[in-house]
Amino acid sequence: MMHVGRSPEEIAANRARYEEHQKKGLEFAPKALPGPSPLPAPAIDAAAIIHRETVPGGWYWSTKVSRGEAIRIDQAEGNSTLALVAWSAADSSERINLVDTAKVQWTTALGKGRVIFSDMGRVMFSMIEDSSGAHDCLMGGSNAASNAAKYPGEKTRNTRDNLILVAGKLGLTRRDIPGILNLFAPVRLAEAGGFAWLGKRSNSGDYVDLRAEMDVLVGFSNCPHPLDPDPIYQPKPVVITRYKAAVPAEDDLCHTATAEAVRGFENNALMQA
Repeated sequence: MMHVGRSPEEIAANRARYEEHQKKGLEFAPKALPGPSPLPAPAIDAAAIIHRETVPGGWYWSTKVSRGEAIRIDQAEGNSTLALVAWSAADSSERINLVDTAKVQWTTALGKGRVIFSDMGRVMFSMIEDSSGAHDCLMGGSNAASNAAKYPGEKTRNTRDNLILVAGKLGLTRRDIPGILNLFAPVRLAEAGGFAWLGKRSNSGDYVDLRAEMDVLVGFSNCPHPLDPDPIYQPKPVVITRYKAAVPAEDDLCHTATAEAVRGFENNALMQA
């Protein structure tokens, strides 16, 4: 294999770095992850709260979240799936990558202790709390056609069109919209193939806390998931609270749970240096 434009020294250095990471991965014993976070959600210190927004059913919202801040997404008024997308605030060509998030952590089951990667191998978010454990990083969201088939004759909003509006308001286009993380959606691969909505939907009042590990632009759409078994279009409001997160300890679970997370944070440090 030819390495165009690379010197023998660069090739050797890259090989050595790869072998070092491979060795770390083979020697690393992943930490056991905790169970779901307790319900009801503990109160956030009022002094730490930066902004609180209620996203009505069917609507969308976007915000910037700075490194060291966190967002709590709370089903305070009942069950609702919230679609999330994200971009680096410094360079929107770097965006959330759920394929890599699942692949490098060897699981599609995202919950407390997991991290969410960008397409540059960096950590965008740490999942520092999660009472649900029922999230979909595989399927994507609703669109006009899926809503028309599911709710015939009804006037509804959908995630695809909502996220196009989000992107436009951020100076982006529909081509910039990455894969979608659907929070509070128990979707898994069915044994017979395809996707299935498995188990109970979630608890009313479930919440997720995501700590930003870089400055990010985050978009949300509050529309039913395409596989949501409820035949009636009735998404409930979702409350999103942006707050100043506690500084992570040296043994912070999200930083240290897996070798892949360790490498992701190393990549963050390289870019932030």
